[in-house]
Amino acid sequence: MTFTPTDLEGCFIIDPNVINDDRGYFMESFNQARFEAGTGIKVNFVQDNQSYSTKGVLRGLHYQTGIHAQAKLVRVLQGEVLDIAVDIRPGSVTYGKHVAVKLTGNNQRQFFVPRGFAHGFIVLSNTATFFYKCDNLYNKESEGGIIYNDATININWGLPDGDLIVSAKDTVLPTLQNSRPIW
Repeated sequence: MTFTPTDLEGCFIIDPNVINDDRGYFMESFNQARFEAGTGIKVNFVQDNQSYSTKGVLRGLHYQTGIHAQAKLVRVLQGEVLDIAVDIRPGSVTYGKHVAVKLTGNNQRQFFVPRGFAHGFIVLSNTATFFYKCDNLYNKESEGGIIYNDATININWGLPDGDLIVSAKDTVLPTLQNSRPIW
C-alpha cells in the first residue's frame, strides 16, 4: 500500500497493491499494522457502512460531534465518485479548506478522513457502490452537517447544479459559519 498525505493534515490517499491476472484481481483492502505504519495514526474501526446511489446523488457534508466524532476510511466498490473532506477543526491552519479525491471501482483508491472533518461525496458514474469503515458508532443526537454549496468552502462537485440529487435533509444544512461545532 502507498500512503500519500494530502494538504489537510491527517487526510491520506491510499493506493493498495492490486495483483491482476487472467482470473481477475486480488488486493488487501485493509491491514491495521500497515495502516498505522503508513499514516502514523492509530485507529480501531468498529462499524462498516455501504451505500448504493445513482449519478448525481450528493451525500453530505456530514460529521459526528464530540465523543461521537468519527474517522472514516472510504472507497468505491463499483462506479466513480468525487469524495470530499472539509477541515472543521477549530484553530486548524486549514480550517474551512477541503480536499477532493476521485475514487473508482477501477483505481481501488481509498481515502482516510480523520475525526474533525466533514465528509461528502457525489456519484459521477451511472451508479456507484460506496463503502466505508468508521472508528466510532453512529449517534443520531451527535449529527452535524454543512450545506454542500457553502460559498466559503467553494467545492466544485464536478456536475452542474441542475444535475445534483440532494436529500431534503441535506438541502437545509447550515453554512460552515453557522454549523454545529465538532468538539
